Amino acid sequence: MPDHPPHHATIDDVARHAKVSIATVSRYINRSARVSPGTAARIEAAMTALAYQPTSAAQKLAGGKMNTIGLVVDEISGEFFQPMLRGIQAGASDAGYDLLIYSLRRTNRAGRYALGEKNCDGLVVFADSLPDDELCRLSETSFPVVLLHRSSPSGFNIPCVTIENKRGARDMVDYLIEQRGYRRIAFLRGHEGHEDSAWRETGYKESLAAHGLEYDSRLVGYGGFDEDIAKETVTQWLRRGITMDVIFAADDDSAIGAILAIKHCNRHVPQDIAVVGFDDIRLANYLDPPLTTVRAPIEEVSRTAVEKLVEVMHGHSVPPVTLLPTELRIRQSCGCC
Repeated sequence: MPDHPPHHATIDDVARHAKVSIATVSRYINRSARVSPGTAARIEAAMTALAYQPTSAAQKLAGGKMNTIGLVVDEISGEFFQPMLRGIQAGASDAGYDLLIYSLRRTNRAGRYALGEKNCDGLVVFADSLPDDELCRLSETSFPVVLLHRSSPSGFNIPCVTIENKRGARDMVDYLIEQRGYRRIAFLRGHEGHEDSAWRETGYKESLAAHGLEYDSRLVGYGGFDEDIAKETVTQWLRRGITMDVIFAADDDSAIGAILAIKHCNRHVPQDIAVVGFDDIRLANYLDPPLTTVRAPIEEVSRTAVEKLVEVMHGHSVPPVTLLPTELRIRQSCGCC
């Protein structure tokens, strides 16, 4: 008997049959960005073989609803944001969408929001840059949203994409204790309520407990994901005579501030106090000394968030949480060489 094409084929089926990404199929359907003739032919052949009919959502998008993805951030500062924006831009471009960016200052959370249903087809929301009530409103209207570096509000199932923050921090502190022999390990936390910082602090505490080391609140201070804030915190620690073997900063910007503070107080890294960070920003390998840190795949996470959003915009289910792995980057700032 002859083969019959499957009923109700999806964009996922077309992508698998044509051996391309969903984003490439979307780009072809939208006619919003160039697809090579060979790829276009494979997609067209797959659509014919599978008797694929775009869903109403896909037809609406292909019809040129707005062809725009929005990104909401609370601020754009520090070395972290360059690879993040690069990943989001690349993901949007690959899928054939324009990108709108809205920076919402932490001091201005009330009122209307610049991005939403009227000017984009879906949103990537970074960390806590939109309050829960606005996220819940968007979810209740079935507007496509994917969260980046934060979890969904309780009772809602908004997909999120992030990294293994707790695992990465636990691995780092395990290394400092087991391989470097450090016992007094200070921690510079990020913004209050920031999930990345909270999970990294949890990994820090878990490692201390697993090695029988007592948690000392005097060794935990506010770094704010900010070079200047971290520098001030570490300076005050040293002026008060608080002793430590190593400082674990919740991000590389605050690790830079810690290094500057130590040097300003006429001490040396890592001879007097070692310093490690988190993220592995571009500058990490060029600092003096080069910074030991937890590598977070910042650009890949951001690109993945856009890919998940495109799937949601086409009416497909995606995992509630997508976690990307981290890995240690061991360099001289921890005293390894």
